[in-house]
Formats: sequence, C-alpha cells, structure tokens
Amino acid sequence: MKENLIISISPHQKERRDTSAVMRGVIYALLPAVIASIFYFKVRAFLLIIVCIAGAIITEAIFQKLRRKPVTIYDGSALLTGLLLALVLPPTIPLWVAFLGAVMAIVIGKQIFGGLGQNIFNPALVGRAFLMATFPVMLTTWIKPGLFDAVTTATPLSIMKFDKVITPTLQLFLGNTAGSLGETCAIALIIGGIFLLVMKYMDWRIPLSFIATVIVLTGVLYLMKPGQYATSWFHLFSGGLMIGAFFMATDPVTSPITKKGRHVFGIGCGLLVVIIRTWGGLPEGVMYSILLMNAVTPLINRYTARVKFGGRMK
Repeated sequence: MKENLIISISPHQKERRDTSAVMRGVIYALLPAVIASIFYFKVRAFLLIIVCIAGAIITEAIFQKLRRKPVTIYDGSALLTGLLLALVLPPTIPLWVAFLGAVMAIVIGKQIFGGLGQNIFNPALVGRAFLMATFPVMLTTWIKPGLFDAVTTATPLSIMKFDKVITPTLQLFLGNTAGSLGETCAIALIIGGIFLLVMKYMDWRIPLSFIATVIVLTGVLYLMKPGQYATSWFHLFSGGLMIGAFFMATDPVTSPITKKGRHVFGIGCGLLVVIIRTWGGLPEGVMYSILLMNAVTPLINRYTARVKFGGRMK
C-alpha cells in the first residue's frame, strides 16, 4: 500500500497548460494586431517589433546568467513582454530608445522582483512608463499611417481633448489613425480578445468590468454635455483601451486572483481612464490606470478573499 501512495504539496489538481502554452496563446492572439501594425506603418513597425523582442530576450538571458539562475527565455514570457512593449510605442520612436525600453521592462518590471510570477507591475507598461518619463517628446510624436507618407499628426484622443473634434468610428475601428503600433486597429484587438476568451487564456471579468465602466461613465458625460464630451464608442475604440483591457490588465501575475477582486480591478481601471482622459492633463490614461491598479492588487486580494469556515477577516 505504501508504494502506491504519492505524497506531494498542493495544488493536487493542476492545469494541463504550462507557462509556455499560455504565453504562446497570448502571442497568437496578438498576431492580428501585429499584422495590422505592419500594414499601416510598414517597415517601421516590423523593425520596432524585432528590436523590442530582441532587447527583452537578450536582457532576460544576461540578467539570469549574472544571477546564476536558470535561463527561462524559452518559456515565451520575455518574447511576449517585448512584443507588448512594441505595440504600445509610437512608430516614430528611435530603435535604440525602444531597445532601452525593453531592457528596463525586463530589469525593472520583472527581474528585480525575482522573475516571472513575482513582479507586481506589468513589465511592458513599466518599460513604456520609463520611456515616457525619460523621452516624453519621442513618446508623444505620431505619424499618419499610409503607404508612402510619414506626416506628423495627432492621435484621435489628442484631437478630441484639445480641438473637440471626434474621429469617425469606422476609421477607429479599422485602424487608419495615428497612434501606437497595436492600439489603432480595434477590430484586430477584438479578434485577439475573442480568441483569448474562447481558448480560456484570460478571465472575462476584468475586460468586461473595465470596458463596461468606461462605456457607462463616458455615456453619462456625453448625455450631460454632448458638445464637450465624446461618445462611449469613441472612447472604446480610440487610444489603448482595447489592448489595455484585453492584454495588459488581464496579466495573471499582476491582477487579482479572486473573482470579486477582478471586477473591482476592472472597475478601478475604467474609472481612472475616464478621469485622466476627461480631466487630466494627458489625453490618454490606460497605462497609468493599469499600473496604479497593479499597485493595489495585494490589497484587493486581501479584502475580496473568502473567509475560511470558522475564521474571520484579518
């Protein structure tokens, strides 16, 4: 009888998918956005994606070698971090700056916390936040998508915030607007989001709460003052809301583990986005909203966790 017993620590019921499988699934979901970015921004997009991925993978390998830790670049997490960083950067950014952002995303956003599974902030957004603080002009210079032109222009959110002009919804939906590589084409991000939901690579609670909060709040503001505030559809399809809701806020490491907590997290992200876009000094607030909610994730987990039978909340 003793030979038939297997003694091990919990969990005893494990998911069949490992880390590599999950990372590959998210990368596959990003392919429509990658294709759209290359279609609209051509070689600029392709080079930026390659440089960010290379920077993330090389940095992770070197950092783990220096710390005498197992090199885990083959699990796809570094590749995914580099890809996500590239998709939230403007196509005009110099390649060396993008490489530096990838280095910071891995070192500051991931490895100094101990590596994958121990970081408290989304690494790709940490890399972008670093570049935003260091090179603000480069991070806010945009070009008009097209085959030959490289005309400097403003994003739909900037045009709305400062000129009160709303970009047509169809244009936002298809992606023929200025913006970061992966945020302009809403239809590509929706396809990727549906893939993640169908394949169960992400929980529906965070994106639903995030998007619903933005729709409700911006809808109320629009009904109050239609000439001053934009419609809910405009806020939904413009800027980084779609890529943030589907691919950034749903990061399993930096988001709450409880079901109730995920609703709270999504609502908090949506609320912060609306506040920053409407009354803040910047036209966009998705990055800051997710990073701020990452910071309070441990608190959310604590107060939304189930109390064990016979116990009490500490």
